[in-house]
Amino acid sequence: MTTNKKHMALTVFMITGGYHYDSWRRPGSRAEELGYLDLVVDMARKAEAAKLDGIFFGDTVTAGKVPGVDPTVAGHYEPLTTLSALASVTKRIGLIGTASTTFSEPFNVARQFSGLDSLSAGRAGWNVVTSSLGNENYGMEQMPSPAERYARATEFVEVVTKLWDSWADDAVVVDRDGGSWGDPERIRRIEHQGSFFEVAGPINMRRSPQGRPVLVQAGSSGDGMRLGAAIADMIYTAQPDMVLAQKFYDEFKDAVRRAGRSPEAVKILPGIVPIIGRTEKEGQEIAAELANLVNMDAGRTIMEQRLDMSLADIDLDEQIPAERFNLESARSSRQRTEIFKRLSVDQGYTLRDLIVENARGHGHGWIVGSASQAADRMVRWFESGACDGFSLNSPYIPGGLDEICELLIPELQERGYFRTEYEGNTLREHLGLERPGAWDSSSHREDAVLG
Repeated sequence: MTTNKKHMALTVFMITGGYHYDSWRRPGSRAEELGYLDLVVDMARKAEAAKLDGIFFGDTVTAGKVPGVDPTVAGHYEPLTTLSALASVTKRIGLIGTASTTFSEPFNVARQFSGLDSLSAGRAGWNVVTSSLGNENYGMEQMPSPAERYARATEFVEVVTKLWDSWADDAVVVDRDGGSWGDPERIRRIEHQGSFFEVAGPINMRRSPQGRPVLVQAGSSGDGMRLGAAIADMIYTAQPDMVLAQKFYDEFKDAVRRAGRSPEAVKILPGIVPIIGRTEKEGQEIAAELANLVNMDAGRTIMEQRLDMSLADIDLDEQIPAERFNLESARSSRQRTEIFKRLSVDQGYTLRDLIVENARGHGHGWIVGSASQAADRMVRWFESGACDGFSLNSPYIPGGLDEICELLIPELQERGYFRTEYEGNTLREHLGLERPGAWDSSSHREDAVLG
C-alpha cells in the first residue's frame, strides 16, 4: 500500500495535563480528572472524529525532581492498560504506547503489544525507548551507558520481532475434526541466544492483525538514529528549525537506505505545539495567558534537570554562559541541549526566556497565531522535505485539543493535506505501511518447529 504524498501523517500526544507546562492551572483544565478514564476517552474520541492516524502515550518511570508540582512531568497513565481500555471505545484510530527496553523483558512486551493489536483489530504501535532515568526504581545503582542501552534495545527489538513472527499467518486452522486449533508445524521456536537475552519462544498467542504492531522510535543521537533506521516504521523527533529539520530528514532517510530498507517505509514526524485561535490575535492572547501561568521556580528546576546543570546562581533575566552547556553529560537529550544552547548563546535568550520556551515546546517547535497560520507552516515543512507529518502536542486540555481538531485539521483537510475519512482500519493502513509477512510454513526447519 502506498500513501498519497499530499496526506500528512498526524498523531496526537496524549499529555493530559496539557503540553504547555502549568497549563493545568487554567480554569476548566480538567486537572481534577488526571489519571481517570473519562478524560482520555473524551480526548481519544475527539482525535478519532478528526480522523487522526493515532494517539500516543509517552511514559516516565519517575515522579520528577519535584513530585506533584506540575502534572505534565508525571506518567499519570500507564500506556498499555490505558490503550487497552481505549481500544473498546474507539474503532479506527491508532493506539501507540511506550515501553522501555531498559526496564522490561522482550517476552512480556511482545505479548502486551500483540495482545493490544488483536484486541483493537490492528491498531497498536510500540514506541521503543531506552530510558535515561529511573534506575533507582528498578534496583539499579546507576543507568547503563547510552551505548549499552542501545545495544540492549537493538537485541530487544530483534527478540520481540522474532516472537511476533513465531506463528505463521496461517497457523490457526481450527480443525474440529482433527482436534487441533493451531497447526504445530506452523508455529516455531525462536531459540534466541544473544548478549542480553536467551528466549526460546514461541510466543503463546496467535499472530496479530498487523503481523507486527507499528514500531515507533524517538532517538535522535547517533545511536538512536542507527536503531531507528534499522527497526522503526515511524520516528518522533524534536526539530524546531526547518533547515535543521530538512538536514535531519535527509540524513535519516539515507540511514534507512543504508540499513537496507525503503526510505518511504519510515515516517518522520517532528513535534509541533499549535497555540492557536480563530485569529492571530486570539492565538497570541492564549499564548500570553499560558506564559503567565508558568511557575518560574519549578521551571528553573526543570531546566536544571533537562540541561543537567545547576542554575541556582543565574538570575532569571541573565543568559546561561556558553561554557555551562556540556553536551556530553546531558542525561535526557543531547539534541535538546544543543537547541537550548543555540537559543541562549546565539539568540540571547535569558533564563526566563528559556523557561518559557521549554514550557511551550520542551524542545519541539511551536507556533502562535491562527489555525490558518499553523497550517501554512505545517504545509511549508511538509512540502520542503522537512517531515512526513507531525506529532501534534496540545498546549492545554481540553481547549487546545479542541482547537487542533476543530480548527487546524479542517484547515489541512480543506487544502487536501489530510484525509476527511479513514480509508483503512489498521494503523499500518492509515500510515500507508505494508503488512510484514512472518514465514513460509511450507519451508520450515524441523529443528525450529514446536513439536
